Amino acid sequence: MVNCVVKNWQGEQVGETTLEMKVAKAENAEHIVHRALVRQLHNQRQGTVSSKTRAEVRGGGRKPWRQKGTGRARAGSIRSPLWRGGGVIFGPKPRDFDMKMNRKERKLAIRTAFMDRVEDLIVVENFDQIESPKTKEVVSALTRFGVEKDAKVLIVVNDSIPENLYLSARNLPTVKMIKHDCLNVYDILYADKIVATSEAITKIQEVYCGE
Repeated sequence: MVNCVVKNWQGEQVGETTLEMKVAKAENAEHIVHRALVRQLHNQRQGTVSSKTRAEVRGGGRKPWRQKGTGRARAGSIRSPLWRGGGVIFGPKPRDFDMKMNRKERKLAIRTAFMDRVEDLIVVENFDQIESPKTKEVVSALTRFGVEKDAKVLIVVNDSIPENLYLSARNLPTVKMIKHDCLNVYDILYADKIVATSEAITKIQEVYCGE
């Protein structure tokens, strides 16, 4: 169990919230998180890249010159992989990169990664104070929360991303916004700081601590 400080829009401490999630054993934690990360990155690959073999390249049906007597190396097709415009040897073909991982293991990996980043977690009340889309307000708020300049930030909200927050932060290259049920290992590990609302913390425990 970890107690996290809750800050208001001005960056002042206004309360505490409890974060308690079961994590993997120390000897297995790194392996579980690594498997989940590799699976996520593999499953993002489209696998649509394709190249043609010598049998698929158009042309090359006629022998370019006779076998002997020309002084040149023997050749049977202008679409040989040795020729310009020829086929590709062992080139890439469309394939499925999807990797399987049990649902319980995926949840365990997310809980383990999230609890490992508790020191970089900042809990805030909400983002309702943004009355109009202004990027400057979000930048100033992150500074008040203790986020350093140019730090990669992951903002986790409850059910939906407030429109003013989305419009204010969407052009910040170091800020990413997700909902609590879209939490994933890659975003958790990639961010320097994680800013989550208190409601999102509650939902995260409900969603990822269940079987």
